[in-house]
Amino acid sequence: MSMDHNSVRPWRMIERRKSRKIWVGDVAVGGDAPITVQSMTNTLTTDVKGTIEQIRALEVAGADIVRVSCPDEESSAALKQIVPEVTVPIVADIHFHYKRGIEAAENGAACLRINPGNIGNEARVKEVIKAAKDNNCSMRIGVNAGSLERDLLEQYGEPCPDAMVESALRHIRILEDHDFFNFKISCKASDVFMACAAYQQLGEACDYPLHVGITEAGGLRTGTIKSAIGMGNLLWAGIGDTIRVSLSADPVEEIKAGFDILKSLGLRHRGVNVISCPSCARQQFQVIDTVARLEERIAHITTPMTVSIIGCVVNGPGEALMTDIGLTGGGANNHQIYVGGDKAHRFHAGDQDIVDHIVEMVETKAAEIDSLKIAAE
Repeated sequence: MSMDHNSVRPWRMIERRKSRKIWVGDVAVGGDAPITVQSMTNTLTTDVKGTIEQIRALEVAGADIVRVSCPDEESSAALKQIVPEVTVPIVADIHFHYKRGIEAAENGAACLRINPGNIGNEARVKEVIKAAKDNNCSMRIGVNAGSLERDLLEQYGEPCPDAMVESALRHIRILEDHDFFNFKISCKASDVFMACAAYQQLGEACDYPLHVGITEAGGLRTGTIKSAIGMGNLLWAGIGDTIRVSLSADPVEEIKAGFDILKSLGLRHRGVNVISCPSCARQQFQVIDTVARLEERIAHITTPMTVSIIGCVVNGPGEALMTDIGLTGGGANNHQIYVGGDKAHRFHAGDQDIVDHIVEMVETKAAEIDSLKIAAE
C-alpha cells in the first residue's frame, strides 16, 4: 500500500488541539474527525441550476462542506431545490436578518454561518436557535476583523486579536445562554499575524471546533501563499478542525489548495502528491514540462500516493526511497524507475512518452491500493 511516512517518523506527527465534535449534516467537525476542507459558491443562489453545477464541481474536487449566500428570502427559498440535488452538507451564509437563518434551517441547510450579535435582539436570536435545534442544524460563529462591533473598535482603537477573541467569546456566551452548543467558530483576518494570534488565543479560551482561514487572502497565487503561511502555522500547532482557503479564483482552486496544505503537513491525503525538482542544467529530461503534463493527467486520481520526478541522480534516488513511484533522469535518455523505493526498471525515452508511462504506473498503483483498502474493510 501507499507509504505512510508519519507512522514511522514521529518527528512529523502533529498533536491536534483537543476540541469537542459537532456535526455539519453527516460530516463530523472537531474531536478525532479528519480536518475537513470547504469552499463557498460565487453564483447567485437564486440561480439554482448554476449553483448546483458549481457545488457538484466542488464535490468532484473533494469538498467536504460547501457554503452558499442567503442574503434575501429568494435565496434561502432556493435551498429547498439545491440541497436535495447535492451530496455535501450546505452551510447558509446569514448576515443581519434573522428570518433568513430560520428559513435556511427549514429549507435544508446543515449549518448556519451567523453572528448572534448582528441579527437583532435576544428574542430574534432565540428564534434562530430554535429553528436550528428543530432542524438539527449546527452553527458557525463567524468573527471577521473587518466587521467587528463598534464598541470593540472604540475600546481597542483598531482591529486586533484581543478584540476579535472578545467578540467571539461574546457570541459564544449568547449561544450557551440559550442552551445551544452545536457550533464551531472562525476568527479571520486578512493579516496573517493577526489571524494567527487570534486563533491561538481563541484555541486556549474554548474547546469548540475552529474553522480556520485567512480571509480575503487575494488571487490564486498570492492568496494561496498567504493562506499556506497562516493556516500552515496554525495547523502545525494543532489548531484547526475545518479549513477554507479564501481566493479570488474559481472555488475549485480553494479545495485543491486546501488539500495541498493538509497534504504538505501530513494531516490528510487525497490524490497524488508530486515531488519534483526545479530543474537545472543537470536534468536529463524536460522536468518542468513533464511535471505540468503529469499533474494534469493524474488530477482525477483521488487515491493517496506519492510520485517523485527528479531530473538527475543527485537527489533522484534519495527521493525515490520515500515515494511510491519515482523517476530519476539518466544519461542517454535512459532513466531509472523506482517502485516503493526499489529499482524497478529502466525507461528508454525513445520507446514511449515518459508521461504516458508514469500515468500508466500511477493508475495501476492506485487500483492496487484501492483494492487492498476494500479487502481490508
